[in-house]
Amino acid sequence: MTHLSEEIKKNIGELEADEAEIRAVMEKYDRESNTRLWEGIPRKVVRVLFVLFSLYAVFLLFYTGETRLERASFVGAIVFLVFINFPAAKGKIKKRNFVPWYDVVIALLGAGAYFYFALNYQAMIEKAFAISTFDVIVGAVGILVTLEACRRAVGLPIVIVASAFIVYSIAQRAVFSSLPKAIVRNVYDIFYTTEGVIGTPTRACLNFIVLFVIFGAFLERTGISQFFIDVANSIAGASSGGPAKVAVISSALCGMVSGSSVANTVTTGSITIPLMKKTGYKPEFAGAVEAASSTGGQIMPPIMGAAAFLMVEYVSMPNVSVSYGYIALRAILPAALYFLGIFIMVHLEAKKLGLKGVPKTELPNFFRLVLHGGYLLLPLIALVYFLITRTMAFAALAATAIAVIVSMFRKHTRIINIERGESGRPRLNVTKFFDALENGARSTLTVGIACAVAGIIACVITTTGIGSKLITLIVGVAGDKLLIALVLTMITCIILGMGVPTTANYVIMATTCAPILIKMGVPSIAAHMFVFYFGIVADITPPVALAAYAGSAIAGSQPMKTGVNATKLAIAAFIIPYIIAMSPAMVFVDTSIWQVVLLIVTSFVGMFGLSMALEGYMHGKIILPLRILAAAGGLCLIDPKPVTDVIGLVITVAVCVIQILFVKRRNAAAQ
Repeated sequence: MTHLSEEIKKNIGELEADEAEIRAVMEKYDRESNTRLWEGIPRKVVRVLFVLFSLYAVFLLFYTGETRLERASFVGAIVFLVFINFPAAKGKIKKRNFVPWYDVVIALLGAGAYFYFALNYQAMIEKAFAISTFDVIVGAVGILVTLEACRRAVGLPIVIVASAFIVYSIAQRAVFSSLPKAIVRNVYDIFYTTEGVIGTPTRACLNFIVLFVIFGAFLERTGISQFFIDVANSIAGASSGGPAKVAVISSALCGMVSGSSVANTVTTGSITIPLMKKTGYKPEFAGAVEAASSTGGQIMPPIMGAAAFLMVEYVSMPNVSVSYGYIALRAILPAALYFLGIFIMVHLEAKKLGLKGVPKTELPNFFRLVLHGGYLLLPLIALVYFLITRTMAFAALAATAIAVIVSMFRKHTRIINIERGESGRPRLNVTKFFDALENGARSTLTVGIACAVAGIIACVITTTGIGSKLITLIVGVAGDKLLIALVLTMITCIILGMGVPTTANYVIMATTCAPILIKMGVPSIAAHMFVFYFGIVADITPPVALAAYAGSAIAGSQPMKTGVNATKLAIAAFIIPYIIAMSPAMVFVDTSIWQVVLLIVTSFVGMFGLSMALEGYMHGKIILPLRILAAAGGLCLIDPKPVTDVIGLVITVAVCVIQILFVKRRNAAAQ
């Protein structure tokens, strides 16, 4: 018994050390994790505030009154909680139960500005641009506090972008009127209308995103993330380089319900990256696999990092309403190709290094997992069903209720295993129910404040006409050459997307870049998918590659090397958007079932050819001329056109045959 107690203490100590390391990585690369520390009565008070905020967000779903009142009060509550939750400086927080007096003052001023608007919205509508000096001061304070809240919760890049847009707007208007009038007009447009901080992004956050964030928090309490990792282990753990394939599969599955590439990298990477290194993968490759796979979770239906819900708003036109199902269906094939590309390169890397998998005796049995834990998928199945058949809000609430019910009917998700440091997880009780509400509220803060600041950017683009000027500029440079316009748009997306979270990132792309492609004749859904993809890959594209740097921190590798490897693994994310824009059949636009089947087959073969070229391996090392041919063949097959398909198939098959014969001949000569 003494030996058993010592073993338990040892494993608990190791688990606590691992958790401390994960927290440190999250605090460094994920602003959302750099929060104040609370304990005792203050912890209970803060907990109550977050739970009340979640309940208030759900209540607003059923509110049928003035939209300005609900949106302004929603953002006001977020601003207040951000200052209570996030310190001014990023870094290790030493003091517990401590909020500086100036943070309390700023929090009250910021929240007060929004609640002042909420209580006086009718007067603001009637005043229009003739608002009083006091109204201007209140609005200016609200905007400045919102920017500071965003800096704390999200980071500096998006604040710099938003500030630059505000300065541009004031300067432009000051040319035609006085500076004071320009400031008043900007304050009114940004703060007191439904085009600014309480604009479309905030509406989407309030009506849809917050509900799905809460749903994700409840899913976490059901143990579904661990279930996904176990399923991935049972499927691919025993194959060559198994842990890396497990990372790809589990990140794809976890990414479906995760809204953060950094959080996904750290959560699943804390398990998969050490296993990859133990198997024989280089640290920079192990970190890159997890970062690239976790970033792909942002493009994986059904949630797509919450951007799918914003896409519904921006793709829809005045006379054409687009449903969530329309967006999710068209995102499936590109996402599958993305993960297929990573999976193939991981497999080829394992073969090149001669890596083995995990012994089957150490892995869970797939059928036993599904038999005993398959019920954990019921909330996701219900979510997809209701998203297609009912409203998004109803789907989120119904799926959350099912997650609670599913959890209530279980005792443990797995048996206690002291050797592996695992313990049974009890069913959802009242405490864990409120934990989920609290975690949902915490996660909503970063998304909500980012949406408010994204609304500032969208407002300036709309009111100043800078969007149309950008369209005119790029279209003028590109002429009638779509490829040039796509390259220029890609560069703009990657630069603007650096360090900006998914939701705000997409809003910026949708308002500045997507209209450029639509002007060039690209279908709306294809244009939005294009800018969405290139906004996302900024998370793994140096120099600002937060997901890759988080992966490198766990792997103990050089951040820049990890970022370069992640970019190579995610090469599909740089190619697929071009195919979507030039041949919208990739997103099932203007196509038939036969064309879709042919597209799936040729695209998958094309990804193999491209992966083979990048890894430089297939049954053996591939010489440079064959690698170039394999890349050309892969690119031709991914482009869904009959001529390119035939050319690509011939080239890819020829390269494979030549490579096999060459390897056999080389092996025979070596014997």
